[in-house]
Formats: sequence, C-alpha cells, structure tokens
Amino acid sequence: MAALRRLRQCHPTGTALSQFHTSSHAKQHYKMLVLGGGSGGISMSARMKRMFGAGNVAVVEPSEMHYYQPIWTLVGAGAKTLTSSGRSTASVMPSGVKWVKSKVQEINPDKNTVLTDDGTEISYEYLIVALGLQLHFEKIKGLPEGFDHPKIGSNYSVETVGKTWKALQDFKEGNAVFTFPNTPVKCAGAPQKIMYLTDAYLRKTGKRAKANIIYNTSLPVLFGIKKYADSLWEIVKQRDLQINMRQNLIEVRADKQEAVFENLDKPGETKVFQYEMLHVTPPMGPNLVVKGSQLADEVGWLDVSKDNLQHKRYPNVFGIGDCTNLPTAKTGAAVAAQSAILNRTISRVLKNEKPDRTYDGYTSCPLVTSYNTVILAEFDYNGQPLETFPVNQAKESRIMYHMKADVMPHLYWHGLLRGLWGGPAPYRKILHLGMK
Repeated sequence: MAALRRLRQCHPTGTALSQFHTSSHAKQHYKMLVLGGGSGGISMSARMKRMFGAGNVAVVEPSEMHYYQPIWTLVGAGAKTLTSSGRSTASVMPSGVKWVKSKVQEINPDKNTVLTDDGTEISYEYLIVALGLQLHFEKIKGLPEGFDHPKIGSNYSVETVGKTWKALQDFKEGNAVFTFPNTPVKCAGAPQKIMYLTDAYLRKTGKRAKANIIYNTSLPVLFGIKKYADSLWEIVKQRDLQINMRQNLIEVRADKQEAVFENLDKPGETKVFQYEMLHVTPPMGPNLVVKGSQLADEVGWLDVSKDNLQHKRYPNVFGIGDCTNLPTAKTGAAVAAQSAILNRTISRVLKNEKPDRTYDGYTSCPLVTSYNTVILAEFDYNGQPLETFPVNQAKESRIMYHMKADVMPHLYWHGLLRGLWGGPAPYRKILHLGMK
C-alpha cells in the first residue's frame, strides 16, 4: 500500500517551505532553463543543448524515473509490462545538461527566476515550461483511498495501472464500468481504449456473455472528431457496448463496489452503478505552480501563442505540452509536433527575428480497439483529419496496432527524447505526393 500512500501525497498542497529558504544555496544561472523532465522537457532540452551548448541548459525535474505513458493503455490490458514503460531519468537526460533534481516551487517571470522546493533560486535568460498537468483523484469522493480495494484501477497513474490489469483478470460477471471526467484530460481516447480491450479480453477468456460493458462519459459525444466517432459507434454497436453520455463520476464506494454518477444535463440527479470492474479516468487540471504564477491564463493553463508557443506576455518564456492552453488534444504526438515548431520559434527569437513557422494544432490518438487493431486518429486545431498515410485511417488496422505497440515507443525513446523527431508532417507530404 506504500504506492497508494505516494499517490495520495502526489497532489501538491502549496504547503509553506519557509524552512528551506534560510538555507545558504548558491544562486544558479542558465541561459536556457527547462521546467519538467517529461516528454516535452526532455525533447526540448536535447534541442536546446544543440542550440545553446550543454553547459548553458538545465532541467528541473524531481522524479528518478521517466515513463512512456501512452503504453499504459496496453499495460492495463496485460499486453505490455509496466517495467517496459519506464527508464531512469538519468538515462534520458541529454549528456552534459544540468539536471536539477528538485521540484519547482515558484516561477517569477518578472525577475526571470525560479525557486525550487529546497530553497534554490535559479535565474534564466530563457525559460521553457513543460510541467504537464495535474491529476485530481481526490476530487472524486472515496478516492484515492478506494484504490486500496480490489476491482478498481486507472491507466493514468503508475501506482494504479497494474490494478486495472488485476481487476480485468479477476473479472467474473457483472458490470465493467469506464469513466470520462468533466475536465480536460490528456489522451482523451484512453478512457475508451481500455473499454475495447476489456471487451476483447473477456471474449478471449469466455466471460463476455456474463459482462455488461458500460462507458459513462461526461461528454455529449463519443469522440470529438466525427470521422473517427462514426467508426467507433459502429464498433460499439457490433460489440454490444453501452454508452451513457453526460454522466460524470462523483463518488466511488469501493467497499460496496458502487460508482455514483451525476447527470450533467440535470444537475443533482445521480445514478448508482454496481461494478465488478471500474476503470477511473481522474479529473485533471492545470499544473499548480503554473496556476499560481503570472504565466497562467484565467483558468490556470500556461498562456502561450497557439501559433508559435511563445508566451503571450513574457517573450523570453515558452511552453510545450499538457501544461499549455493550446486548443488541441493533449497527447505525446502533439508534443512531438510542438517541439519542432518551438525549436524554430526560439532560434528566430535569438536572432531578434519574428517566428515564421506556425503550429497547426496537429495531434494524434491511436484508438486501440482490440489486441491487434487500431484506428489512428490524426487531426488539427479545427478538428479536421490530418492523416499521415494515404489510406482511410478511420478503419481498424493491424498495421496501425503494430505502429502503436512497437514502432511508436521506439520513436519516442530514440527520436523524440533526443530532439530528433518533430512529428510526421514532412513524411505526410511525401506519402500524399505533395497534396494536403
């Protein structure tokens, strides 16, 4: 249960850390400071090393481990191991770049300084914020302590993804319930991917006839892009999956195996679902350090230009990934495309030139629909499909599953994190013979 205790502690509470401020820490200064050692932070630190020189770049990241989170969908379904999803942060940090093994406590863009939780003040000339978003299991009554009980898991946390697979293996008969919260989320396809995989697993193990598979989503649609939603609805009908719209999980009574949902169209109206298996997608929100700084928009997300990822008010500050208010789906594929644009933006700013490349909002969601098929959704800011391959990607594909399970992890570790992969845009033009 130590892992779950850590999960409970993972929500920053903004507690005072004044005792550290009396420590005599030498001030540090870097030309380029990167906050966060996730996909965006490591990718950009590799690119900034080439631009500024390793000794002029630092990354602030407290975690000893770095995880390729997109694969957790397959970990939760038993198709991949949790071990395969992680590597030490030391092994992915670009050589020569300074790793500040601390947590960001405060950002002061007016003074060009960052304070860490051990009282160290770091000044910078340029800042990249890549702090990700915040999971809020605690906003659901009964969580995260409900994870101490069996039959409940979540593919969104390293501490709980193994519990999804355990609940799936232990399933006998009854309701398998899957949730989607009433907040922005990262990888908005993941909450339903595990539903399709559960259906496939229960068919494979002869238990499907005794199962009701229920997807309760707070959204008014199954998927935001109609082309792919139409294909998913076909799968839903073929496999007898139950979809309930505008249903938001508000409470888990894990001791009774009950999940309580509120009807968002009739506030105050609730419905209790008995479950044999429950997969929770937690509410999510802005990184709390960003939210508490001058860098945030009115909601708390990093306020950057949707075209070039430069901050709207502080021209020496830039952002990438889930922490930003970019109006596109928060995915690893989006980070890859953003990294190429942001690299170009910064190179132009250093020359006192205007950014000349525009981010089109490209993002991708490989919708895993079984243990060997994927619908590869790719789209832009306008919700228009922006597909890489000259085939109809709304159709289930075995090749796309291989891409998701085997090719993309390799591309992540050896391409994106080394600052060498900036998304498929150049290849799209080639594969489509120069046509959009």
